[in-house]
Amino acid sequence: MATKKFFLPESEIPTHWYNIAADLPTPPPPPLHPATHEPIGPEALAPLFPMELIKQEVSSERYIEIPDEVREIYRIWRPSPLVRATGLEKALDTPARIYYKYEGVSPAGSHKPNTAVAQAYYNKQEGVRRIATETGAGQWGSSLAFACSQFDIECKVYMVRISYEQKPYRRSLMQLWGSSVVASPSEDTNAGRTIREKDPESNGSLGIAISEAVEDAAMREDTKYSLGSVLNHVLLHQTVIGQEAIKQFEMAGDYPDVVVGCAGGGSNAAGLMFPFLKAKIEGKRDTRFLAVEPASCPSLTKGEYRYDFGDVAGLTPLMKMYTLGHGFMPPGIHAGGLRYHAMAPLLCHLYSEGFIEAVAHPQNPCFEAATLFARTEGIVPAPESSHAIKGAIDEAMAAKEAGQSRVIVFNLSGHGFLDLAAYDDYLAGRLVDDHYPEEKVREAMKDLPVIA
Repeated sequence: MATKKFFLPESEIPTHWYNIAADLPTPPPPPLHPATHEPIGPEALAPLFPMELIKQEVSSERYIEIPDEVREIYRIWRPSPLVRATGLEKALDTPARIYYKYEGVSPAGSHKPNTAVAQAYYNKQEGVRRIATETGAGQWGSSLAFACSQFDIECKVYMVRISYEQKPYRRSLMQLWGSSVVASPSEDTNAGRTIREKDPESNGSLGIAISEAVEDAAMREDTKYSLGSVLNHVLLHQTVIGQEAIKQFEMAGDYPDVVVGCAGGGSNAAGLMFPFLKAKIEGKRDTRFLAVEPASCPSLTKGEYRYDFGDVAGLTPLMKMYTLGHGFMPPGIHAGGLRYHAMAPLLCHLYSEGFIEAVAHPQNPCFEAATLFARTEGIVPAPESSHAIKGAIDEAMAAKEAGQSRVIVFNLSGHGFLDLAAYDDYLAGRLVDDHYPEEKVREAMKDLPVIA
């Protein structure tokens, strides 16, 4: 059975981002000021973000035009291919048809440049000379480093310490594109120094790294902050993925019954899901949407839907999210991009409204799925993407057991060529499967703000 790939011409790169906020049956809860607990306005975000991104963050317009300069850089790798995984189908002996949208073709090897380029562009338009950010596995940090190199902007990256040590070549990639990188928690910020005083051997977390990057940006006039997931404008930029996939399914003469994405902060899952969700919200399709997260960081499946900070130090606005508590310290699993204590508010709102399902898996079964995928489809997936593959395989096997035809698409959000140390650990039997206990979640909820 020959592999089937569906390529769009460059002329089919989306001209607009799709804003799902315009089509939500009920509006999501607003972000709140951390001190007053009142809804915040755009002015509260002005010290951190350029105004055009703030407008996108609060926009209710259905479509927002993509600047020509951004689309020109997108042309380096977009449109990305939609591929039918015929080798995987054969190995599973399933009647299901499995497709994947491959975002590993970008310069940084993941979906993250879709928003990094846009964010760098808007910062450049407002005269910003320097951007501070955080990164978990390094996919976001390397993507922003690439984007900043395109617009001649200085970039400082706070990289979660465990990933800084596990993934040295991600660090090298950022430095190759001209960015500076430090392990977080670092000695460069008050937030970092405070954590190191309490725990000198801290592995770090995305929440800590966010605190450091936000503090960095707030302390310098020439610097803005940039985030690679969670916020509305980030998810907005990623919708180029799903918009292209819809056109590619038209080419294939098919349409998905199930859309699957790995979920940590929520950007790659939302990027594929949101354009397809429009038809479900309008009652035109009955597609299912499945977010797959690590059992060690199970914000959707074990977290509580509460207002919480996006960072450890409590510097960010309060957002209503499924959260494990902003003080959550994740174990050092290899899917660094999924080690976050909460989830994007828009994705959480859709989950709470029943539009999205969620499951959690430990890392060994996910690496097993990724290994099968590599041996049947030839691509080594990023550890984050292995969760989506596991979810897709489970859906395909459920179709087989039920004797049903089922069309499944998942977002292969990045390749794992810079994550081979993780595969070494898997092949050597060194991976540990952590399951985050519910009692720890209940304990963490005591530290969350009480919202009247």
